[in-house]
Amino acid sequence: MKPIIPFEPISSTKIPNEKEWIYQIKWDGVRILTYFDGKEINLRNRKQNERTHHFPELIDLPSYCNAKSVILDGEVIALNKHGHPSFREVMRRDAIRRMDRVQHMINEVPVYYMVFDIVYLNGKWVNLLPLTERIEILASIIKPNNHVQLTTSHDDGNTLFDVTKEKGMEGILAKKLTSSYKLGGKDEAWLKIKNFQDVIAVIGGVTYRNGIVNAVLLGLYDQDGHLHYIGHAGTGKLSVSDWRTITDFVEPLIMETRPFINEPERRKNTKWLQPKLTVKIQFIEWPKGGSIRQPSIQAFVNVPPEECRLTNK
Repeated sequence: MKPIIPFEPISSTKIPNEKEWIYQIKWDGVRILTYFDGKEINLRNRKQNERTHHFPELIDLPSYCNAKSVILDGEVIALNKHGHPSFREVMRRDAIRRMDRVQHMINEVPVYYMVFDIVYLNGKWVNLLPLTERIEILASIIKPNNHVQLTTSHDDGNTLFDVTKEKGMEGILAKKLTSSYKLGGKDEAWLKIKNFQDVIAVIGGVTYRNGIVNAVLLGLYDQDGHLHYIGHAGTGKLSVSDWRTITDFVEPLIMETRPFINEPERRKNTKWLQPKLTVKIQFIEWPKGGSIRQPSIQAFVNVPPEECRLTNK
């Protein structure tokens, strides 16, 4: 099967309250589409990169889906020690490059596939059917197990959003019941309402404390290919061991020239890096023309630096 570009939601700060909307938890995971042609199963992320061997728990499709052929859309998540979805944890699985480590990581970082949509079934495209019908189809063919679950839909968006905020989760999705699934599309039929903002940024420098990296300097590219400094982060979900690993990892990337087109406010004792590493950052606010406020490192990611772009702010 030829991989598709999935339908995407649009960011919103308001929760629609009309009756034609339903609401789902926005899992802090990795978007994964499942392709089954009747013989072979193939897992791909939103960028169409292969992930079949990263998540072997999901490749026995007949054990959880009654279909002769199918394309499912969902999110693979992993939980932290508190039982909450954790982007850092799921990246420990998604970022594996040595496939001989997968079997060990299956027990160390269990994953769960939260299925929320269906695009293709038994030789027919169903993406243009309204969401209500696609949800009914999913309920009729998915058999939940220890690693695969159907995403639950709710009628009260405000209450669901409050619950996610209380539990420190990412936020919610609001979806129109009449919406179709537009391949490669993005419109206001699906909205994402987050409890916090995030960005994937390029690391262009580091600072040290007692010989160990203690903060990273962040940047995004403009349309002309210039890297703009947007702030620095030294807090987040990294352990002392993680910082030691980063210290060793960045050593070959150190260079004399500043990679940013603008001068960072944190320059003293900074080591500049070749802009090859990317990281997901959460933040509270990004004032126009200023640096991001209260940034928190979530995880290192395998996103090409050139894809980390400034948006019109």
